Amino acid sequence: MTARAADRARYDRATAHLDAPVAIVDLDAFDANADDLVRRAGGKPVRVASKSVRCRALLERVLAKDGFAGIMSFTLAESLWLARSGFDDVLLAYPSADRSGYAELTADPELARAVTVMVDDPAQLDLVDASREGGGEVVRVCLELDTSLKLLGGRVRVGARRSPLHSPAQVAGMARAVARRPGFELVGIMAYEGHVAGVGDAVAGRPLRSRAIWLMQAAARRELAERRAAAVRAVRAVAPGLEFVNGGGTGSVQHTAAEDAVTEVAAGSGLYVPRLFDNYTSFRGRPAALFAQPVVRRPGVGVVTVLGGGYPASGAAGPDRLPVPYLPEGLRYDPREGPGEVQTPLLGSPADDLLIGDRVWFRHAKAGELCERFDALHLVEGDRVTATVPTYRGEGRTFL
Repeated sequence: MTARAADRARYDRATAHLDAPVAIVDLDAFDANADDLVRRAGGKPVRVASKSVRCRALLERVLAKDGFAGIMSFTLAESLWLARSGFDDVLLAYPSADRSGYAELTADPELARAVTVMVDDPAQLDLVDASREGGGEVVRVCLELDTSLKLLGGRVRVGARRSPLHSPAQVAGMARAVARRPGFELVGIMAYEGHVAGVGDAVAGRPLRSRAIWLMQAAARRELAERRAAAVRAVRAVAPGLEFVNGGGTGSVQHTAAEDAVTEVAAGSGLYVPRLFDNYTSFRGRPAALFAQPVVRRPGVGVVTVLGGGYPASGAAGPDRLPVPYLPEGLRYDPREGPGEVQTPLLGSPADDLLIGDRVWFRHAKAGELCERFDALHLVEGDRVTATVPTYRGEGRTFL
């Protein structure tokens, strides 16, 4: 029996008492992935990206481990909810226009101590001030440095379109804008190099593309390391009390942690290891989060139909954004239908061994977005479900 076949048998036994669709997290794999992130971070703390987990119980589990410290959140409402739930170090990774959230933040000293907000434009400071409604608490602020690699005088850009602050001078200028404003304290810098951390450099069957990605990422890492160090020096000249410099992501933890200017790294997807993180030469994780759909039809030889399954991930539309049939091995989508809203036909010889009511296990393309489809995660240890915990959705929290 192959390792994957053994996993399938374990998961089927563990969830035999549950009706599918069902989502699980294999805790042995989850914990092993967490340990690997800590190892790759080389002694620097790992801040957990909550958007890639979306389950308070699992955030608590990983933050209880040595080597992890703090949360990187994705909306202000989520940040406040987490802070009220007892998480005392929450870095909001994206600017917000949530006026009611800012009114709440600036009126509550405990929230103001626990939550740090992201800014990259003085207009965002104006919005916070306009939302205060009498709240006088000092707002902790982090600046985001744009990490994109610019070539040919800026005519070619590689990387996500995030912050407008690209040069050290621009970041320092924004730091001065914060320093001049009463009611704000600059405490951190963040720089997320998504074109390195979120793009695999070992694309199956595409050796030339893989080599091109590897070369691009090597150049991007060199350029960013120099520019990030210069930006940190420039900001520290304005704000000597800077508390942290955050960088990286699951795919670049070891590279980012090696930079002297960086004090902590961020990661989240590396805990669940969705399918987009299979294509890296620098690390191998264990798939920890899966979902199962029940077989409901057998339309013919070599074909079964499962209920639902059309759970595409965010990003530019394409086959890499689709969940992948994982267990049993050898199933594939019908190219004319793909995964559907209410039913999904699957092709391949393993279909002939599946009966009505059997499960097909899938891996989502991205990490936490799976939790937007399920209200609970069943935590598996060995061949038993040892706990069932709510996702954000299960707690009635749909932040985006």
